[in-house]
Order: sequence, then C-alpha cells, then structure tokens
Amino acid sequence: MHNYDKSWAASGNAICYSGYRAGQSPEHGIFPSALEIGEDLALLQQGWKFLRLYDCTAHAETVLQVIEEQQLDFKVMLGANMTAESSNPNCPWGADFDAATLASNRIANDREIDRLIALSLRYPDSVFSVSIGNEASVDWSDHLVPVDRLIAHTLRLKSAITQPVTFCENYVPWTNKLEPLAKELDFISVHTYPVWEYQSIEDAMAYTQQNLQAVIDKYPDKPIVITEAGWTTASNGRGIEPSNASQQLQAIYCRELMNWSREAGILTFIFEAFDESWKGSEDPLEPEKHWGLWTEDRQPKLALQTLFANQG
Repeated sequence: MHNYDKSWAASGNAICYSGYRAGQSPEHGIFPSALEIGEDLALLQQGWKFLRLYDCTAHAETVLQVIEEQQLDFKVMLGANMTAESSNPNCPWGADFDAATLASNRIANDREIDRLIALSLRYPDSVFSVSIGNEASVDWSDHLVPVDRLIAHTLRLKSAITQPVTFCENYVPWTNKLEPLAKELDFISVHTYPVWEYQSIEDAMAYTQQNLQAVIDKYPDKPIVITEAGWTTASNGRGIEPSNASQQLQAIYCRELMNWSREAGILTFIFEAFDESWKGSEDPLEPEKHWGLWTEDRQPKLALQTLFANQG
C-alpha cells in the first residue's frame, strides 16, 4: 500500500500527455474527443508506457476510459490541477487575488481532490500513482498553494486510495520549503529545464544532473522521479533565446536525457508529447506552445527519429 515501485524506471519510457488540438483548451472547456485521444494513444504506444496527466477534467476521464476499453498497456500518473490559494507578488505576470477568489479556489481544489480520488478508485489498473499538483509552490507560481494545504491534500489522498502519492515541482522548492511535505509523500517528483535557465545544449545534461542531485542530497532515503524535462523547438525570445530552441537541440537533449535516466534507473517523463497552441500568449512562437515531440497536427519532430532509431 502506497509503495514506490523500483521497477518503474526499467519497465518503459515516460511522457507527459495533454491532448488539446487546435481550437481546444481546458480554459474554454473544449476537450479532445475519444476518437482523437484514441489516435494519440495509438501513436504513443509505439514507444511509451507511462503517461502523466495534469488534471481530473473530462480530458483525463476520457483518456482513462479509452485505455480501459481498448485494453492499452499504459500506466498513468494522474494529477490534480490546483488553483491559487494564496496571492503571489513574486509572479512576473501577476497573481494578486481577492479574498473571495481565494476562498472559492480552496473549495475548487478540494473538489479536484474529490475527482482525483474517484478516478483513482475507478481505474486502479491504469492509475499507478497520483500527484497533488503541479508547480504550485515555486516562487514564480500563479497558482500558489501553502505547504500546509498541500500536506492536507496528501493525507486525504493517502487515507482514500492505495496508489502512491507525489507532488510535481521545480527542483528548487524541494531543497527548502517543501521539506515538511516531502516527509508525507511516497516519492518526490522533480522538474528540470536547463533551457529555461539559459543553459547551452553542451551544459544541459550536466545541469539536469546537478538539479536532481541537489534533491537527492536533501532526501537520500526518498525515491525520486523526474516528472518534467524537455526542450522547446521554437521561441519568440521570451525567456529563451530563439537560437537555443530548435528540433535539433530537442533531439540531442531528449536522447541524452533518456539514455542517462535509463542507466541511472530514474523514471523520467519527457515534456511533452504534442505541441499545444492554447498555451501562453497569442504569439505563435511563444515557447510554451512548442515542447512536443510531435507538432500539434501530430507530425513527428526530429527527436522521434533519433529516440527510437534502434527499436524495431
């Protein structure tokens, strides 16, 4: 019960999956159909065993339904989508909320945990672990959740389901403010993005390894997974130099990342499967839109040619 399985890393590749196509977005409640998700999963099953989902909306429910109905060999990390329970003056794009909004968000987060529990119980064969949130404690977050509330969500989940519980976050908060939460989790989930921190491709893997080692040093007895690492293929210069974003660089980093994580025995989720044009600003070169190993219209990028070149 609630055990981290050391065989995860050896049993398959892992990728973050969000299936929103052109004109679809969670913000507008326009979700991919079962047919579209089936098409995506047919692509993903050629190289991937573990999928990470980010919320408990209709999107996640349909993914789990399709996996069960088609008896597909996927294991899902199911996540809760947390909204802000605190204002955050450190957020560069603004995260100042009135008391009524924050109170409403706390209720919404409790209901999201309700859905996370319900889906985990309904699909025990597919949901192999759950996450109480995504980047909800890092300094720049626009959906900041206090650590004591993250702990409360964790304890509630552990009392209701048998799957192991984690929290997905940038490596920095794990080294300080999240120590009380880490004690309650079954394993720690780390994000590392060298390209967001102005690293060249030559230094990228060493930087990823340093990020992870900082967390390992803090929690030497705690299992650790990488739940996001990747490289964008386009940028308008917002946070990432355009010259440091390309399919060639993505292919190099993802190949090195997967080779290293397999040798090190660390389950590592590539971010992400498909480009998502709904993300970020209206600028088509916004880097948030271009992390996929496939384009939004499901055309494979260069990385896929190199990642599986030696597989039958």
